[in-house]
Amino acid sequence: MADVDEVITRVHRQEWARVVATLARRIGDLDIAEEMTAEAFATAVERWPVDGVPPKPGAWLTTTAHRKAIDRLRREARREEKHQEALMLSDTTEPLGAIDDDRLRLVFTCCHPALAMEARIALTLRMVGGLTVPEIARAFLVQEAAVSRRITRAKVKIRAARIPYRVPLREDLPARVTGVLAVLYLIFNEGYLSSNPEKEAVRGDLTAEAIRLTRLVSALMPADGEVTGLLALMLLTEARRAARVSAGGELVTLGEQDRGAWDRELIAEGHALVRRRLASGEAPGRYQLLAAINAVHTDARDVRDTDWSQVVALYDHLARLDPSPIVRLNRAVAVAEIDGPEVALAEVDRLPLEGYHAYHATRAELLRRLGRSEASRMAYERAIELAGNTAETAYLIRRRDQLVGR
Repeated sequence: MADVDEVITRVHRQEWARVVATLARRIGDLDIAEEMTAEAFATAVERWPVDGVPPKPGAWLTTTAHRKAIDRLRREARREEKHQEALMLSDTTEPLGAIDDDRLRLVFTCCHPALAMEARIALTLRMVGGLTVPEIARAFLVQEAAVSRRITRAKVKIRAARIPYRVPLREDLPARVTGVLAVLYLIFNEGYLSSNPEKEAVRGDLTAEAIRLTRLVSALMPADGEVTGLLALMLLTEARRAARVSAGGELVTLGEQDRGAWDRELIAEGHALVRRRLASGEAPGRYQLLAAINAVHTDARDVRDTDWSQVVALYDHLARLDPSPIVRLNRAVAVAEIDGPEVALAEVDRLPLEGYHAYHATRAELLRRLGRSEASRMAYERAIELAGNTAETAYLIRRRDQLVGR
């Protein structure tokens, strides 16, 4: 039974988006497609342990979901129109559109411009990215109820406005790419530092899939600077993954990482993409600036060699495009390396980020450097309370405990 459960879990991860995409494309209803796919997996849980895992699990799931959808549509059919929807399932014609990847098609489809940006991102993260509502809420720094409402409103809007499930054509891509990039970035971030304490601290499956999909978007839109910037950002961040968690399961900060363990091929590719965007002469966007900041960090052989002035200058540029508190928090970390922790702390204390664990972790480190041990300890404890990542929590606990007796 355990072996079958493992197979079902693996197939779920690999096939979910493909089955939903195939079914939704044919019936034109995302809700039904998602529900029938879930029912197909539930059937697999019941039957596979008895009948054995089929030779082609994905095909079995697709066929089962199709049959369940036909039954569902026929039960609900009160008019000829509903009957025609059921007949559509026998149509094997699949429009190719501009995208030749089922998961990416679904991402672009959910990121419909008729939906509010926050709603389309939340819907896509839930349906395609596989993130839970709590994980999405932590990504947005909002309450879980707010995320649930966004997803519900998006589905209602799709039904009410009769937004069709249609594979986007090439001319549709520019209107949707901003939402798509935001989705891919958030999926990557959840893999880079998981917010779920019940999952691995670093989820290589999510970072790898986000990079794969971003490469596909880059191939579709090679002239889009933000697509290139996001790919460069992901590569330069992923290059450090092997050095980010110690053998004991504790987060290793950038300054303490073994830079010899960084992936030099990914760094070289990321640097080349950053240089290409700089050479274009176009004004950089948010992802391009974040990639440039990471290029400065990965260019330094030692943390002491980091060009902090350049990092601050890049954050200044970024803050003009995105004056969010998180950007200002990250800028303050770099400011501390130039102007000292007291100046940086004054900036941090003005930020409205009371519910964000990294805000308290940053305060704790700055207070530590200023010799204010008791205040630092309290900040560490608040960061520990809010942090969801197990490796990060272990690091914060160690840093707090080192303050004892000081």
